[in-house]
Amino acid sequence: MGGIYWYCTKTLAGHREWVRIAVVSPDGKLIASGSNDHTIRVWEVTTKECKVELREHDHVVECVAWAPQQCTSHLNEAIQSENPRAAKSEGPFLVSGSRDKTIKVFDISTASCIISLIGHDNWVRQAIFHPSGKMIVSCADDKTLRVWDFKNRRCTKTINAHEHFVTCLDFHKSSPYVITGSVDQLCKV
Repeated sequence: MGGIYWYCTKTLAGHREWVRIAVVSPDGKLIASGSNDHTIRVWEVTTKECKVELREHDHVVECVAWAPQQCTSHLNEAIQSENPRAAKSEGPFLVSGSRDKTIKVFDISTASCIISLIGHDNWVRQAIFHPSGKMIVSCADDKTLRVWDFKNRRCTKTINAHEHFVTCLDFHKSSPYVITGSVDQLCKV
């Protein structure tokens, strides 16, 4: 392929079952992986060491996504709304979704779950932070797309998005659109 050589430079071993997803942090220093073993592991790229193992889910972890920098102040507000004495954190922060039907937000610097969101009626397939940094949007096998106000820990909107499982979502980078994909063989904008 034109002088580009592809080969494995690092192997990160530690999960006890299939790895479902692996994503690189925005600064490129960490990798988060979610697994059938119900855990999320956060790895340091340079050392290959597992920095954190998160065990808050009760079923397969289907998705993980890093919080963009603009989420930090909003996540700190959410933390302090529950505990006014809590110290501010610079993160990084991570959101996950699971077959246990929950969405969880983690502060990786403290290895703690700071937010749990409950409301989907089936497996959560994807959860990502809205570009504004103020919300999380998720999709699930309950055929819905949900918008979450994580500061107040509640679902603010539920959209019956497809006739079958909603398996993926993303935000358009320059227009105010959410794109979903489904087992019904459709993408919707």
